[in-house]
Amino acid sequence: MGLSTFDIFFNNPDFFRLLRNTLILAVYDLVFFFPAPIIAALLLNEVRVGIFKRVVQTAIYVPHFISMVIVASMTYVFLTTNGGVINELIQLIVGKKINFLGDPAWFRPLIILQIMWKETGWGTIIFLAALASVDVEQYEAAIVDGATRWQRLWYITLPAISSTIVILLILRLGNFLDTGFEQIFLMTNSLNRSVADVFDTYVYFVGITQGAFSYSTAVGLFKSVVGIILIYGSNYFAKKLGHEGII
Repeated sequence: MGLSTFDIFFNNPDFFRLLRNTLILAVYDLVFFFPAPIIAALLLNEVRVGIFKRVVQTAIYVPHFISMVIVASMTYVFLTTNGGVINELIQLIVGKKINFLGDPAWFRPLIILQIMWKETGWGTIIFLAALASVDVEQYEAAIVDGATRWQRLWYITLPAISSTIVILLILRLGNFLDTGFEQIFLMTNSLNRSVADVFDTYVYFVGITQGAFSYSTAVGLFKSVVGIILIYGSNYFAKKLGHEGII
């Protein structure tokens, strides 16, 4: 593998399409999924009924242990136009079905919704652990001073877990271009391929099925370099804002 391999890759007509699809999914993941465990942990932290809290925690943890193959199968069963439960209900309400699985416009929202359903509960573990370390006396003092629940959340809870949020954000940016091969591969079909092709699936099709190992290695190395740049960049800005960072 030489520099000519990278030249071929960057000049490939598919490069900008792959980059666009990967970046859009990565941004969706960062904007919608990354805050989801934080919000869920904050909500769980406010629950005072112990048994209800444990039931909810268990319910949102369980999807993490479900295979992505099963998640994709469940999505098909619920959303297919050929007898899908949700589509049957939509037809009863509006008179027509929606092609969730074939319409390119629905591909990205489905991917993010799957990730949020499967991993939000698992992601709350770290944030709940961080919340457990917050000094209860701070809340008691705030209540005495007349602080509302929102004010206690904003001025005590969030600052207490801000370092955890920053560290996890930096680590997430290091995998910014990793959209997940298995999920994308399972949800891709001939109708939505224009928005479904990303670097992870491209490496599989080019490297494994076509035997272009040097070319696929160049694609993987490109992702790694971008990840390193994002880690150092985000770590630099985190330190400028007063956080410790990871480096």
